[in-house]
Amino acid sequence: MTAITRIDVPVRGGSLAAFRFGAPDPDATLVLAAHGITANSRSWLPVARALDGRAQLIAPDLRGRGESRRLPEPFGMAAHAADLIAVLDHVGAERAVLAGHSMGAYVAARVGADHPNRLEAAVLVDGGLVLPGSEGVDPQAFLDAFLGPSIERLRMRFESPEAYRAFWRDHPAFKRTGVSDEDLAAFADHDLVGDPPELRSSVAEGAVRADGGELLEGSGDATALAAPATLLRAPRGLQNGPDPMVPAETAADWASEAPDKREVVEVAGVNHYTITLGPGARAVADAVAARGPADP
Repeated sequence: MTAITRIDVPVRGGSLAAFRFGAPDPDATLVLAAHGITANSRSWLPVARALDGRAQLIAPDLRGRGESRRLPEPFGMAAHAADLIAVLDHVGAERAVLAGHSMGAYVAARVGADHPNRLEAAVLVDGGLVLPGSEGVDPQAFLDAFLGPSIERLRMRFESPEAYRAFWRDHPAFKRTGVSDEDLAAFADHDLVGDPPELRSSVAEGAVRADGGELLEGSGDATALAAPATLLRAPRGLQNGPDPMVPAETAADWASEAPDKREVVEVAGVNHYTITLGPGARAVADAVAARGPADP
């Protein structure tokens, strides 16, 4: 069992809940990890375990999610980036490797744009580039179509924690895809708030819509990222279908713009969720460890 320690970080509007995975190690590379648009910090648990001492991972619940759900507006990439910088300041770190999954990849890219001197390198996990079909459309309509069940679940109620775990077990991304039931339960339980039989997701729909609308308008796009970066790509999408979040051609074009600093790694056999919360965790951990500072 990976030890998890909560860190309360003063930010605009209150306190951001961040979590250190494993024992503190001041000599290890610091990895600050940002989760996806309707996820929480526990989506990084398998990655932290796969790091196996090669780096120290800290992951917050982003504003409007998990134990940071009560933090108020503003949302958006700049607000999340500022919150991540507050985490670095709070733990006394000058620089870190920024890892971001899905929306978190856009947040990591925004940190690189707004605070380039705080970014050692970026690891973008199935996100950070223009979404297929998102250009020239109404952002909120696109979100409803693209996220689908992820937004619908925010309005659902569950009679017990086990019922919520069953919901996730039955999700197309997790059925027979090699995800540990213990990790899935940790992710689900951390998201659950309220009292039975009216348990619900902690994720604020307003935060999702504000963040999603902004990133669809290009905020946090990693096209201009100057720091060294690795993009890990899942060949399958949010529902485990053959519709990836990041098309191979889009990823290749991004890497070709700065071949000395950028690389793309396709993680075989995973979808948008299981690239971190399942079999892809080892590849993400390897990419994170490889992007640490060079030995003096």
